[in-house]
Amino acid sequence: MHSPSRKDFVSLTFTGSGNYNSKQWRRQSCWRKWKQLSRLQRNLILFTVALMLVCGIATYPAVTEHFRGLTVVVKEDEGHVLKPVIPEVLPEPPSAKQKRAPHKRGPPGLQNRLQKKGTGSDIQVEENPIQDAKKADKEEGEKPLVKRGALIEADQATEGGTAKEAENKVDVPAVEQEDHSHEPEFDRLEAVRDAFRHAWKGYKEFAWGQDELRPISKSYGEWFGLGLTLIDALDTMWILNLREEFEEAKTWVSTELSFNKNVDVNLFESTIRILGGLLSTYHLTGDTLFLDKAKDIGTRLMPAFNTPSKIPYSDVNIGKGTAHPPRWTSDSTVAEVTSIQLEFRELSRLTQDTRYRAAVDEVMQKVHKLEGKQDGLVPMFINTNSGQFTHLGVFTLGARADSYYEYLLKQWIQGGQKETELLEDYLQALEGVKKNLLKKSSPNSLTFVGELSHGQFSPKMDHLVCFLPGTLALGAHHGLPADHMELAKQLMETCYQMYAQMETGLSPEIVHFNMHEGSIRDVDVKLADRHNLLRPETVESLFYLYRFTKDRKYRDWGWEILQNFNKYTKVSTGGYTSINNVRDPEYPSPRDKMESFFLGETLKYFYLLFSDDPELLSLDKYVFNTEAHPLPIWSSAE
Repeated sequence: MHSPSRKDFVSLTFTGSGNYNSKQWRRQSCWRKWKQLSRLQRNLILFTVALMLVCGIATYPAVTEHFRGLTVVVKEDEGHVLKPVIPEVLPEPPSAKQKRAPHKRGPPGLQNRLQKKGTGSDIQVEENPIQDAKKADKEEGEKPLVKRGALIEADQATEGGTAKEAENKVDVPAVEQEDHSHEPEFDRLEAVRDAFRHAWKGYKEFAWGQDELRPISKSYGEWFGLGLTLIDALDTMWILNLREEFEEAKTWVSTELSFNKNVDVNLFESTIRILGGLLSTYHLTGDTLFLDKAKDIGTRLMPAFNTPSKIPYSDVNIGKGTAHPPRWTSDSTVAEVTSIQLEFRELSRLTQDTRYRAAVDEVMQKVHKLEGKQDGLVPMFINTNSGQFTHLGVFTLGARADSYYEYLLKQWIQGGQKETELLEDYLQALEGVKKNLLKKSSPNSLTFVGELSHGQFSPKMDHLVCFLPGTLALGAHHGLPADHMELAKQLMETCYQMYAQMETGLSPEIVHFNMHEGSIRDVDVKLADRHNLLRPETVESLFYLYRFTKDRKYRDWGWEILQNFNKYTKVSTGGYTSINNVRDPEYPSPRDKMESFFLGETLKYFYLLFSDDPELLSLDKYVFNTEAHPLPIWSSAE
């Protein structure tokens, strides 16, 4: 049976008595009307009101964002800062003394990012990213690129964590970037100073006098307990004209730095960072405080050479005056024992004490005569007892061997180009690289340097190898064959592509190049190799290439890299952090560590790259050690 029909209207009857304007009458009248509605009508009205309420809440942020815009321009001193609007989470404001430089995107023609479809090595890309970048050069001139920022807050660190920890993920609104490919060089220099101040702020507040800053946890890490970051950054502060910061660091060196400690230090790292940093700062400032400290640490490191073969041990106790190899082996790495020469030779020249130079020169003479090389290429390990190469048949220009080749050339330059054995070893090694390690990738024929293991070639290339373009260019500048410069340019393009083909625009620690026809991308990155440690090698080579060629693209590439460091590694409370995953711009997974070389090398080379002054550390007067500390080239009379 059907229910009786109901009328679809409400009949209201008003009486002539009563005060219609009274609140009581109105309340009763409304309630009476509501009660007279059918259940269906009441439900429809309630549903409509609820729907309107939900829609209003959902659209409120978009409406307010429309009126507020996506960015806020804040005037501070002489600069303008383009900052993302981050609801409820704001970085701490800079001090009034800081001069903020514009944080703007690099040149559009250099953006040849991959089209991300995942985080694995199977990410799909455009068929030819290099050629597509040239095409994008025209298109992006008309249309601004929109990219995500990723300023890191201080609670997001992961120690080797995955990039998919969604609970720690930061959602930062997209920021529209403009084309500033020809940013005035002064503004770029100010941007580098600003980056240094921000890094120094974190170090000063959370790690003062300690080895390394942990910016996420607002703490520090110790290695030797000798203030590595502070000493590594001394000459950088002087070069960047940051006198206030330099003076406070100098005061710490004068009053707090002592090498009379019962602590084991690594010979190589202590030499290039501490001894090299103190010698460099002495030359730049003329302050004998730094020379005295350099002599102290240099003397304390000398027990490392007390071995049966005169090949130094890797570790020294600078308080006890004893030395030893690592616990697990009696080997030292070839790079470590052959990349301390610039510093000890210079210490002998300044102090007129020949024992420092004699010790490191003997190492080079022994390595020069050793068997086990292949076309000038050296193995990675050498035994401190026998003085012979070990682990024969493995050759690389990456970790454990890289700076051997660098210091062959630089010792020859430092000594006034007189030591022909060093030059001969360098030239022979380069021929060995060309013959055994130099290959082309597919599909874009990028020139890269791989590795050789018992006759088997591997297309693996460390980011550390990106020192080579700069070293080749430096040799060409000092009269070596012109084809060295051509190879330097080819390898420089490759090192840039290691950045440009990553979604964050930052290079991984290790890449593998594709060599098979039909490959859709040149570079693959294994999951364990996707970290970025704020390394300097590519920026270093960009500096050399720009200084010698004046080609602006090298500056523009460097500017792009600096912008990406700011986007993905900058910590809001001060400092920069290494990241675990350069393939994930949404959450690059910060590691909570700022290496000392970020201040000692990376930012210094950025500044020199953007400087228009060719006499600022002229490469005819100075040679840089492998930690970017400039030492003078000796005159022909020395």
